[in-house]
Amino acid sequence: MTNIGIEFPALGEMGFFDLPEPPDPGPTEILILTHYSGVVNGTERHALMADFGKGYPSRPGYQHVGVIEAVGSKVNTFAEGDIVFLGNHGGHRGWHIADVAATNERQRLCIKLSDDVEHEFCALFGVAGVGMQHSRRIRVAPAMNVWVAGLGLVGQSVAQASRALGARVTVTDINPQRLEVAKELGAHQVINISEKSGIELLVKGGPYDRIIDACGACQLFDDIRENELLALHGTIGALAGRHETIFHQTMLHALRASIEGSSHFTVEDLRMVRHFLQLGTIQIEPLVTHRVPITEAPRIYETMRDKPADLLGVIFNWQS
Repeated sequence: MTNIGIEFPALGEMGFFDLPEPPDPGPTEILILTHYSGVVNGTERHALMADFGKGYPSRPGYQHVGVIEAVGSKVNTFAEGDIVFLGNHGGHRGWHIADVAATNERQRLCIKLSDDVEHEFCALFGVAGVGMQHSRRIRVAPAMNVWVAGLGLVGQSVAQASRALGARVTVTDINPQRLEVAKELGAHQVINISEKSGIELLVKGGPYDRIIDACGACQLFDDIRENELLALHGTIGALAGRHETIFHQTMLHALRASIEGSSHFTVEDLRMVRHFLQLGTIQIEPLVTHRVPITEAPRIYETMRDKPADLLGVIFNWQS
């Protein structure tokens, strides 16, 4: 057992903290020993760099795969030995206690993992769940024309989810490697928006029923309006973290359109991700750029601080 966790003690710094021995679970609780945890690049870098004014120390992370070591006397949905994904905001740590009867669903985001999925890659179920939640929140449906702007881990996930729900998906980015990953994962049109023909191709493929802002670019809402990229009754999904944005009400008024956001995911989203992963419609392995033992976490966070574009999917192995 690894009785440590990860925290950010100061701006741009990562450290380990000591965990005590885990307590016995209460009647409706389960004790999970961590095997793998997945890094949430955007959210964790915001915390590392205090982008939204949060203080220190902070302990981010909400993607954990592990084995149930013990269950409470009233737990009948899980058993000792089950391999599970836990999506609670508990941070990267060697063990977790989860209350499976908690009133707040965000405290019981736990599902069993079957043997027909690679458990290690399930450490990125959380960001896949964010993509599924957002696609469902903005009501992506079959035959819709969808544009995803930005191909970080969350952008890749929402592109896959939208395609799984039946949409035609166009993706844009400036990073050739991320565009290649999106192509491998089945995006219908892949555009390098930094190239001369980028905007031209994007306009030609529009207008779009759903536009997902997964990049946080300041000028994105203006670009949508100026190039008439949003369809009648369309929706812009504001997914990327940002302090503020400016949009033109006239665009929404004329198109009877909307801007909508979402946050985190539900157990239902996780079940849908698991289903599509089993079918092969959603894939996680191509998103993974780093698989490292937990002892190498400091190197990962240095890269996150200094060269964030070098990271896509990152998985910590707590067993090695």
